[in-house]
Amino acid sequence: MARVGKEHLLTAKQMAQFCVDGYLMFDGFVPKELNDAVHAEQQAGCGYWDKGHAIHQVFELPQVKGILQSLVGESPIYDHSALHVVGPNHHDAQIWHADSIIDARPYAFDIQAMYFSHDVPKETGPTLILPGSHLRRTSNLSIGRYKNIVGQKQLIGSAGTIAFLHQAIWHCAQPNHTDRTRYMFKLRLRAGEDQRGLFNTDGYMDPEVRRVFNTSHPWHGEESRAENVMRAKLWRYLCGDDSVDVAFEGVLTRMQI
Repeated sequence: MARVGKEHLLTAKQMAQFCVDGYLMFDGFVPKELNDAVHAEQQAGCGYWDKGHAIHQVFELPQVKGILQSLVGESPIYDHSALHVVGPNHHDAQIWHADSIIDARPYAFDIQAMYFSHDVPKETGPTLILPGSHLRRTSNLSIGRYKNIVGQKQLIGSAGTIAFLHQAIWHCAQPNHTDRTRYMFKLRLRAGEDQRGLFNTDGYMDPEVRRVFNTSHPWHGEESRAENVMRAKLWRYLCGDDSVDVAFEGVLTRMQI
């Protein structure tokens, strides 16, 4: 993957938000004519990575490549892809799960890009995620016993929306209450290098960036400080700076970690 210009890389604030939430979503990110081409291929049954032509063009867009390079570097390793199809009036939902969470890496992660070639309003059943769950490592389907969780979010968007998810985020497909087929193309990539300093690191210690880490997700409850420390450790890894400390009260520095 050829290196893109710095202007296409994630900013420090965007990367901080990814560190906190476990995903970034870009609404209407892909041009209409390309969305239409991908959607046509999907409807014809050839919208897969190994069969489709237009889907490759989506991931060759400079703005898409810049985000991927910020997260998994210039030489990512293809893991798998899938075209997820939810038929019309399909009223069953998936259970909560996390994909392939058998991972000995302490901080490194795969990226799952979820692309929607058409509008995905709530009634079509866009993917449901739990922001901030990427640091709660779990074994695939072990969270299937849960139902609704405070703070959950559906990836509602217009045609051309792409969400970039940390592999460990909790998610599930939702019912489609319309007469239209809902398509979602997923591409999973593994980093071919250490994921340190890959984004536009300008201002990564600025107060505006540090404030992103002061937020908590409602489902964290009394565990919000423990989550804050895990985020702070991940931020050191992402920045490539083992001295930066965004934990509450500078706890990493105080504990000489």
